[in-house]
Amino acid sequence: MTTVSSPLHLWIPNIFEFKGGIQVYSEFLLSALAQIFPDQSIQVFLKHDRQAKNTQPNISFHCSGHWPPALRTPAFASAIALAAIKNKPRLILSTHLNFTPASLRLKQLFNIPYWTVAHGVDAWGIQKSVLQQALHQADLILAVSHYTRDRLLKEQSLDPSKVVVLPNTFDETRFTIQPKSQKLLQHYQLKPDQPIILTVSRLDIVEQYKGYDKIIHALPKIIQALPNVHYLIVGKGSDRPRIETLIQHLQLENHVTLAGFIPDEALGDYYSLCDVFAMPSKGEGFGIVYLEALACGKPTLGGNQDGAIDALAGGKLGVLVDPESVDDIAQALIRILNGSSAHPLIYNPQQLREETIQLFGFQQFQQTLQSLCQTHFGSKP
Repeated sequence: MTTVSSPLHLWIPNIFEFKGGIQVYSEFLLSALAQIFPDQSIQVFLKHDRQAKNTQPNISFHCSGHWPPALRTPAFASAIALAAIKNKPRLILSTHLNFTPASLRLKQLFNIPYWTVAHGVDAWGIQKSVLQQALHQADLILAVSHYTRDRLLKEQSLDPSKVVVLPNTFDETRFTIQPKSQKLLQHYQLKPDQPIILTVSRLDIVEQYKGYDKIIHALPKIIQALPNVHYLIVGKGSDRPRIETLIQHLQLENHVTLAGFIPDEALGDYYSLCDVFAMPSKGEGFGIVYLEALACGKPTLGGNQDGAIDALAGGKLGVLVDPESVDDIAQALIRILNGSSAHPLIYNPQQLREETIQLFGFQQFQQTLQSLCQTHFGSKP
């Protein structure tokens, strides 16, 4: 790769102090770009992070998180605008659609091309005209799933050639096949042979579409078939009081554990603890948690109305159900747990992991991004 003087500019909400789907995707995107363009200067602008950890010489970080919240947006806007004027970047790539109006303005003033990323709810039902205009003028939109792409195209009437799919990826070194953690079994007073259902999700009022409450409603029927089944929910948020009330109403205190916040480095042990990972969502853009569970060799259940279709490869890697049907969820989980599911791959942990890596591993992610760069950015490896 020849050295290019004009830098790449990446605009990212944050990646270091909070780990959600957008943050994880942004971090992998940055890592892939750094490897595709090892001699290219990459300047990263982080809106909410106060400081950054950098081990790669071609990456420089600019953080706006030290500003008070009321001043952070203008401070971040000033930083990205001044840097663009000074550096005339080769490309601006923002990992959140809300940054695109600023990208459009810089393109109008200085003819700087820009790409952006469409994840999920951020890309659906957009009504703001300034954001709609910025999406139409983007040089490329990276959608994390075909579901997100199709919905964005339908709602915004965009040029299909400018909206491409770059699926989520995951850290295959962190999420591996492991035996159930004796420490966690003891901590939650569970038995090694006890069937365990797991969901990893923020318990936020605005994210009730994740479907964890539907699993709780399904538990009475599941308990009839599997009396000692236990449901473990990892995550915290404003929806927890409602979920606690629901558990009490259905008298499921002995069958449900709300684990709360779990550090990222401990998540692998929780995936390994379960016998099935379930998140029957109806509004997920993709769902990295599905990939993490699959990489741990776990049978996985998702909804058939959103990005989980992509994550589970149309049902090849897992079981897709109607997220609105408590009965469908219950019956599918019973079949998975009693070994009678019609998806033989979910009972072969090593093959399940290998096929997940083949489809969604970081190497595949980087290759897809490199191909997109060659096609749409005129860059050759």
